[in-house]
Amino acid sequence: MFDLDQLTADCRAALAGERSVHNVREVVARAVSDPAALISALGDPERGGVQTLHRSSDLTIINVLWRPEMILMPHNHEMWAVIGVYSGREDNILWRRLPDDADRIEAAGAKSLSEGDVLAFGPDVIHSVINPIPRVTGAIHIYGGDFFGVARSEWDPESLRERPYDMDKVLRMFAGQG
Repeated sequence: MFDLDQLTADCRAALAGERSVHNVREVVARAVSDPAALISALGDPERGGVQTLHRSSDLTIINVLWRPEMILMPHNHEMWAVIGVYSGREDNILWRRLPDDADRIEAAGAKSLSEGDVLAFGPDVIHSVINPIPRVTGAIHIYGGDFFGVARSEWDPESLRERPYDMDKVLRMFAGQG
């Protein structure tokens, strides 16, 4: 049975140890290993959205619900992140800054996550996300800081030029309003 308070406590304990990102990854792997328990606790992923489950200065836990075939432009987090998919699929395109033009990026790799998969990102990672399937994908995202309180960047999908991250726009995209 999934217990949000226990997940939060386990993540907080993982922060205190060495290799905190690795330890949080193990916590998330345990949580997404039982998708039915997560769905029972959080609800069936039926529509897009971002549900904040825990928010503090050193830890944010979010239930991310990717709309069918949703695409989110390249962005960074300015903190480490651990992503665990419990329903559906999330494709991540990894990007790197161009050596001769630091405001632009180029694709550098990709990683697909399906039910039960977990991925950890360092604080400098730039990625874009696609839900390539025709149903909502559910994923637990955990961040090593206040995800909503940190300035970050996004990159224009056409020019691949850096600009300030627009949280309001992103939340509207998840809700299907933009």
